Amino acid sequence: MTRLHAMFTSRGAGFRRLAQAHAGSVGGDTLVAMALAGTLFFSVPSTEARENVALYLLITLAPFALIGPFLGSFFARFPGAFRGGLVASAAIRAALAVVMAIWLDSFLLFPLAFGLLVLSRFHGISRSSVVPLVLDDPRDLISGNAQLARIGVLASGAVIPFGLLGVGFDNPSVTLIMATLVYTWSALSAVGLPVLRIQHDKGREARMRRRRAVAPRDVRLARFATAGVRFLNGFLLLLVAFAFRDEDAGLLDFSALLAAAGLGYFIAAFITPILDRKISEEPMVVTGLAIEAGAAFIAAQVFGLPAAAALAAAAGFAWGTAKFGFDGLLQATVPEEARGRAFTNAETFFQFAWVVGALLPVFLTIPTGFGLTLAGLTALAVQVIYISAVLIPVARRRRIAADQAAARDRKPPDKNVLDLM
Repeated sequence: MTRLHAMFTSRGAGFRRLAQAHAGSVGGDTLVAMALAGTLFFSVPSTEARENVALYLLITLAPFALIGPFLGSFFARFPGAFRGGLVASAAIRAALAVVMAIWLDSFLLFPLAFGLLVLSRFHGISRSSVVPLVLDDPRDLISGNAQLARIGVLASGAVIPFGLLGVGFDNPSVTLIMATLVYTWSALSAVGLPVLRIQHDKGREARMRRRRAVAPRDVRLARFATAGVRFLNGFLLLLVAFAFRDEDAGLLDFSALLAAAGLGYFIAAFITPILDRKISEEPMVVTGLAIEAGAAFIAAQVFGLPAAAALAAAAGFAWGTAKFGFDGLLQATVPEEARGRAFTNAETFFQFAWVVGALLPVFLTIPTGFGLTLAGLTALAVQVIYISAVLIPVARRRRIAADQAAARDRKPPDKNVLDLM
């Protein structure tokens, strides 16, 4: 209990409030996901389940396609509006969860789910942009992101037993009402955040507008590799979900997989700050891809619930390692006034990758073993491309710089000797 208290209070009042708002947001999203899983996936025939999942996945992509440009422009114009974004996104989700509980069996479920997803993304982008502003040491980015992740996983685990009550009573509306209460707590916590004022550099703002806030090359390449991890997570989740469904597995088995993925993400939140003291952000992304590739190859040989749970844990760990590394790299290299746009672009790219990966097992009947092997090969391919594009050129530049420094340190020949020659 003491360690849990310290997790919220060890970094000052601003970080504590942000952590509480994040915990409420993640907890509410977990409860909504549990309610929708029973409604859309496990309570309908297989063909209808595929149609429902496909529609839901497209809905998850729509928020980014429609509001991504708006959010980018909004954050670029009002870079200090993050606290308002955290409060509004949680409060409106609380209201939408109540409406969804009432209209759960109607087609309104999908537009309501759309609204919840939009606001969840808005909340996540606001939170990521706030992190550097509430840390005592702005260089401690990966550790701060990892601590928020640990808090989020604990919050998700804490609400699962309450969500299962709704599943047990075969009444997802109960779960959605619980989500309303958790979202409300998130909004109240965000209200207590201090006013965050960003120092403006008008000259730099003008340069960023001219360049349309293009992220540095290292950030763009890391975004590509991290999206590869996200693509594989979406593909593996739906591949395994339909494999389990075809074997008449239920919501509890699927919940075990989600719990394993959460455990892997939770472990990454502890390991990544240690890695940060040893290596830079780019190798963290490569590490995530390597772990996911190995787990996919192993699961392809001995697929079953234990292997699937191990694969889910590895995928969660891979996503956490890659995402923490990417977030730290972006927060450290992109100016404050451009972070909102940069995070919006990155989250849009990641969600697009996740949806494309998840849609493949929905539209194509892929044998489980073949699909797992294909996932492993894809992870290896992304590693090769990323290492070739980033790490090898970096090593070459460092070697050239070292050679140039050594050449400068060499003593030039004596002038008299040159004259004699």
